[in-house]
Amino acid sequence: MSRRSNPYFRFKQFTIFQDRCAMKVGTDGVLLGAWTDFTNTQTILDIGTGTGLVALMLAQRSTAQIDAVEIDECSCIQAKENIELSPWKERIKVDNLSVQDYTKSCSKRYNLIVSNPPFFENAYKASEQSRTVARHTNFLSQVDLLNVSQQLLEKEGRLAVIYPTDAANSFQKMAQEFGFFCNQKLFIKPTPNRSIKRILMEFSQSQNNPSENTLTIEIDRHIYTPEFIDLVKDFYLKY
Repeated sequence: MSRRSNPYFRFKQFTIFQDRCAMKVGTDGVLLGAWTDFTNTQTILDIGTGTGLVALMLAQRSTAQIDAVEIDECSCIQAKENIELSPWKERIKVDNLSVQDYTKSCSKRYNLIVSNPPFFENAYKASEQSRTVARHTNFLSQVDLLNVSQQLLEKEGRLAVIYPTDAANSFQKMAQEFGFFCNQKLFIKPTPNRSIKRILMEFSQSQNNPSENTLTIEIDRHIYTPEFIDLVKDFYLKY
């Protein structure tokens, strides 16, 4: 949700330099990296890795081999640098190309695909091309994301994403057309009195008992809920 303009963001076990990235470290990526289930996961694909944040968080939490794709060249270079400085550089590989092109030549199948995807449609386009790519669906539509996930996931593989509420609802409906079932959902509220702003969702091609939960981030300004702290405590320095 929020973004920071600092040239770097320091976490407990790694640092994200972000001065050349279109999209900075934000709550959406942290939530996705902390929430995503990596049970029985040996291979992960991070689509639109940006700074490399989600890939690094999942590397910290798991022992999986992680591939990441990033279409923006400057972001890709910085993601590689962030990963090279991390303890998990041997387990993360980043490619500078669109996931559509990556899929054409990829023979691997993944246990888990994660994405903090662009979600603006028919909206004002950012003046910088790199920021437009990161924020708008022109380069990664919901159909594109579902199509490549269908091709690259193993039979029992899972797809984890985060979207604003309206985009999440449309994505879930579209996912059904691709044979994906939403088995986990986490509704994100900024504060108790505000409406749901984001939805984390996990999909698979097997229908399981779906679970839905709600997470509130703040009790009041800069006073965080115990549930939020518990989710991110392995990453943020202040917890």
